[in-house]
Amino acid sequence: MMGLEYFSFSDLWSPVALVFTMAVGVLYTFVVGPWRMHFKDSEPVPVRKQIVFLIALALLYLAQAGPISLLGHLMFSFHMLVMAISYFIVPPLFLYSIPGWFWKWLFDRKFWRPLRPLTHPLLSLFLLNLLFSIYHIPAIHDWIMVHTTFHAWFYVVMFIVAMMNWWHVYCPVPEWVRVRPIGKVAYIFGNGLLLTPACVLIIFAGSPLFAVYNDPEVWAQAMQYCVSGDPAQLLAQFEGPQFFNLLKPRDDQQLGGILMKFIQEFMNIWALAVVFIQWYRHDRKKEDTPEWDDAARVI
Repeated sequence: MMGLEYFSFSDLWSPVALVFTMAVGVLYTFVVGPWRMHFKDSEPVPVRKQIVFLIALALLYLAQAGPISLLGHLMFSFHMLVMAISYFIVPPLFLYSIPGWFWKWLFDRKFWRPLRPLTHPLLSLFLLNLLFSIYHIPAIHDWIMVHTTFHAWFYVVMFIVAMMNWWHVYCPVPEWVRVRPIGKVAYIFGNGLLLTPACVLIIFAGSPLFAVYNDPEVWAQAMQYCVSGDPAQLLAQFEGPQFFNLLKPRDDQQLGGILMKFIQEFMNIWALAVVFIQWYRHDRKKEDTPEWDDAARVI
């Protein structure tokens, strides 16, 4: 399907990444299960949250090391799907499913205190959208895609920044909340607005922008990231990315921009719903319990 039959099992599923992902899943179940008593103030983690974590972990694996990752090197629309899954779907699911007591154990240490300014909400808001927008400047995007080591580290940095960005929308540690509900609403709208220019330029560009998906030579170099062997063999066997693409290059590019914006807005609507529901529950609890400490709010 879509040309994937031309690639090996190793190319499609990245066995090392698969084993690592499974190990992380097993480690999580032990940490929130039998090893939970080793963590201060730990509480049971509902089964639904454990399931959400495993789903998020599987999505991240599929997007960064599995078949979706490979498809992201063949079609721009799948590249944008990789971006959306990795930085707009997985981070909030991780924040929901990893308990607050684990985050406190991990980050409530003197080592992290000098880095606290880097977690300022405004910095987190602008940094993710800035990195995403710069990455999709055609010349920069093509350069990163053909330099595999830098490509890998850039994706790691993007994921960390995405976690910081979503942290201020769904902070799992109540006493570490730095943005009040009304601020979260503005924060979510800001995320949507800041990403819009990059998506609009991609959607309404009059011609294909990215050589990785149009120039066979550049494409072959970029494929080194997810396919073993000599890139020259890819060119000898295939004509380039057009061999696999079901759409014309410009149509594929437009679909990618639309897909990214649609998924981001869907996640923003979900985040707004969560914020308003928690805000309502918090206000109801304050009314029912006058001595309720506002510092202990859940949002």
